[in-house]
Amino acid sequence: MTMPAYSADLLERAAKIKLIGFDVDGTLTDGRLLYGTDGHEAKSFQVLDGLGFTLLRHAGIETALVTARISEVVERRGRELQVKHIHTHERSKLACMQRIAAGMGIGMDQVAFVGDDLPDLATMRHVGLAIATANAHHWVLPAAHWVTPRRGGEGAGRDACDLLLYAQGHVEGILAHGEHP
Repeated sequence: MTMPAYSADLLERAAKIKLIGFDVDGTLTDGRLLYGTDGHEAKSFQVLDGLGFTLLRHAGIETALVTARISEVVERRGRELQVKHIHTHERSKLACMQRIAAGMGIGMDQVAFVGDDLPDLATMRHVGLAIATANAHHWVLPAAHWVTPRRGGEGAGRDACDLLLYAQGHVEGILAHGEHP
């Protein structure tokens, strides 16, 4: 099996992570907002990301969805993926991630966050592992410890999940199992 080229520092950071938070729009979606004439919102999520969330859950790594938007679609997707921490209409993503970490009894050095734009920047600056998507705004990139190879909505979430799974030694077991849990 060929392992992606991760730096030693990146693997060291990723090995400590117990909680990973994800922005939604532009990170787990392509960032487009689709509204029906009835006012309902639609989003497109990548199935690769969903399996990554499942693999993390089975590896004992908690996930969080944190978005400033009020979104029934995000809540539904989070429930489908059995995400414990689904936070919509969140004014401060940093404060939200700090509350979750405190509730888990872990430090912010054990938290990762995946984002793509300015509302994610404060959080990215305060976590042990800051990840930006390939399509992240250039103002956010300097805060990232790593940039995913794929864009938001195209598998960037799975890239982040895979990094943690590699760093924490779960890949061999996943591959030996031959199918997802």
